Amino acid sequence: TFTAWCNSHLRKAGTQIENIEEDFRDGLKLMLLLEVISGERLAKPERGKMRVHKISNVNKALDFIASKGVKLVSIGAEEIVDGNVKMTLGMIWTIILRFAIQDISVEETSAKEGLLLWCQRKTAPYKNVNIQNFHISWKDGLGFCALIHRHRPELIDYGKLRKDDPLTNLNTAFDVAEKYLDIPKMLDAEDIVGTARPDEKAIMTYVSSFYHAFSGAQKAETAANRICKVLAVNQENEQLMEDYEKLASDLLEWIRRTIPWLENRVPENTMQAMQQKLEDFRDYRRLHKPPKVQEKCQLEINFNTLQTKLRLSNRPAFMPSEGKMVSDINNAWGGLEQAEKGYEEWLLNEIRRLERLDHLAEKFRQKASIHESWTDGKEAMLQQKDYEIATLSEIKALLKKHEAFESDLAAHQDRVEQIAAIAQELNELDYYDSPSVNARCQKICDQWDNLGALTQKRREALERTEKLLETIDQLYLEYAKRAAPFNNWMEGAMEDLQDTFIVHTIEEIQGLTTAHEQFKATLPDADKERQAILGIHNEVSKIVQTYHVNMAGTNPYTTITPQEINGKWEHVRQLVPRRDQALMEEHARQQQNERLRKQFGAQANVIGPWIQTKMEEIGRISIEMHGTLEDQLNHLRQYEKSIVNYKPKIDQLEGDHQQIQEALIFDNKHTNYTMEHIRVGWEQLLTTIARTINEVENQILTRDAKGISQEQMNEFRASFNHFDRDHSGTLGPEEFKACLISLGYDIGNDAQGEAEFARIMSIVDPNRMGVVTFQAFIDFMSRETADTDTADQVMASFKILAGDKNYITVDELRRELPPDQAEYCIARMAPYHGHDAVPGALDYMSFSTALYGESDL
Repeated sequence: TFTAWCNSHLRKAGTQIENIEEDFRDGLKLMLLLEVISGERLAKPERGKMRVHKISNVNKALDFIASKGVKLVSIGAEEIVDGNVKMTLGMIWTIILRFAIQDISVEETSAKEGLLLWCQRKTAPYKNVNIQNFHISWKDGLGFCALIHRHRPELIDYGKLRKDDPLTNLNTAFDVAEKYLDIPKMLDAEDIVGTARPDEKAIMTYVSSFYHAFSGAQKAETAANRICKVLAVNQENEQLMEDYEKLASDLLEWIRRTIPWLENRVPENTMQAMQQKLEDFRDYRRLHKPPKVQEKCQLEINFNTLQTKLRLSNRPAFMPSEGKMVSDINNAWGGLEQAEKGYEEWLLNEIRRLERLDHLAEKFRQKASIHESWTDGKEAMLQQKDYEIATLSEIKALLKKHEAFESDLAAHQDRVEQIAAIAQELNELDYYDSPSVNARCQKICDQWDNLGALTQKRREALERTEKLLETIDQLYLEYAKRAAPFNNWMEGAMEDLQDTFIVHTIEEIQGLTTAHEQFKATLPDADKERQAILGIHNEVSKIVQTYHVNMAGTNPYTTITPQEINGKWEHVRQLVPRRDQALMEEHARQQQNERLRKQFGAQANVIGPWIQTKMEEIGRISIEMHGTLEDQLNHLRQYEKSIVNYKPKIDQLEGDHQQIQEALIFDNKHTNYTMEHIRVGWEQLLTTIARTINEVENQILTRDAKGISQEQMNEFRASFNHFDRDHSGTLGPEEFKACLISLGYDIGNDAQGEAEFARIMSIVDPNRMGVVTFQAFIDFMSRETADTDTADQVMASFKILAGDKNYITVDELRRELPPDQAEYCIARMAPYHGHDAVPGALDYMSFSTALYGESDL
């Protein structure tokens, strides 16, 4: 084996050896062998035949070996000159180890371990091959055949080999290696098969020849690995970009669909329909919006993480599609929240308006019904011609009766004006049933005008006849005069006692209660008046009975009978306790409303400052430098956990807020915080803690990828914080320039300095937001000295795979790269159009520059 190995190199110098221990004794061929395998010139040999000349030559060879860092233990020139076989073979093995095996390195292992790992890698796909050592693993010959087939599959039909035919396998491998690979036969197949444990050194020597023969393929594999790594980074980044685009599109589409719904301000006609709109809005706030808040936050986190990965892999910054920037999302989100605020305010105002409308409409119907009941038959009465056949006393009575009617008519003037005013207010508030209200009001007004005209006409007729009348029953007249206002008072009292009321505070209901108590205090005097009026009527009856007046049984001056007075009086007495009960129930409701206000205010006054405190604490953590980044991350995650655990209190406050809205409570003097303030603060808190955690994670990612120490990270943070005077977490252009100057960058106010600063700003602020984040700052500081892969490196790797050609073929890509990455390249590489192009040639150069944003992919 050693002889064959030596001859494989000596052949290049035009010589050979027959016997190692004899042919190397004079040192001449030994020195020649070392010159061939090292490519260096040794000292001039001695040409004499004497022993001293031979020893001198061998010593020169041994000194050269020692100069290469090899320790020669117990090997002396005398033993070599004397033909000591053991010493000579030991020296040759030392040379083989140093010049054929020592430089072999696979995954940071070297020599024997590296050569063994290389063999295992290359033969892994082959059945019946299991390389574990350099002796018995090679006895069946399949390992040698597999090495050849892996690199030159056209030389051996591996599928026809049998494990139970080692001689054929070994001879096939040895013959092919000698004929096609220029590897001499260093081993004997029969010796290997016939030996229980083949010689390890012989196997290693022979196998190393295969390694060196296929070294070009090894370079191609290394190049392929580099390309795979670069392509994997690009594929992952492209997937992240696609994910961002889809998430951004979905979120913008949801906002686009939602805003028109929030901007639809078409009011409903009924309170029930508007309450349903409010309930739908609550469902939107509780169920539909929170997941979108999370999606928006995740979108920002994904965007920041992607930009960090692109910077770390020396790729150009990601620029989302038109209209899908993070700022576009934030602008759309701002429009959504503005629409939300306007929609909720509109809903509450509409509910207040409908509540007011319902109250006014009911009041209109009550007053209109009372008035219509009073006017029923009045037109017919005013058009009677009874005065033409009446007696003198009857005429006088008709005149007095007409005077009483005019008094009554004047008393109802206020009610008619109230009816018209209520109708006008309903019109101004856009009441949905205004046409019927207006028609009814117009009918009442027209009738009222007609009554006035008829009244005036009847008075003129009675006054013409009054001169013919001389007597009148003063007692009836007195009864009529006192009964009419008292009756009107009772009707007014009944109207007031049945009047619906709407209040919003304890003070308002207490005012109504006080007025009601004052009314009840007037009832004794009213009862006296009633008894006095009834006494007048009783006196009339006595006079009629005594003097047999023709008008007996009727009062010509009024239609109000004692029975009506007593009936209405009894009705007033029944309405008083009902009013008491209604006021008491409303007082209880207002007390409950006040309890709800205090309950909400107490919680809001705790939660609001708590949210503000947490926001400030998170800001301090992100600015201060206490502990390592991992300590800061753990601290932030503990904050995040405590914030998430606080969510039940927010939900409880939402429940209290819903009770307040359902109770139609529109103000709260016990707190300055509204539910909208709490919601916005809570959403900002969740977004801030998630974004801050993501920033620290990206800092850790940058630190680890760039090899930044914790001390360097602290120095970066200290410099950044020093110039971040407003503690906003970002630096403006002037602040950033001052920071760079403090770190030693030469950025003057001249044209060259401005150009350099503009270049740096394009790196740290690729989206031209006008601010520099801390993440962009540390990325820039680390990349200034970082060793990153470049387009030139990738191009050189492709050139190796292409066999130094200016183009590469589809077959070469599929042979050297994993399937998915090979197809990735094939789909994106442009055709090569150089003068040396062949059909199907692909341009790997433009593809390599496109990976780094230097051209279009």
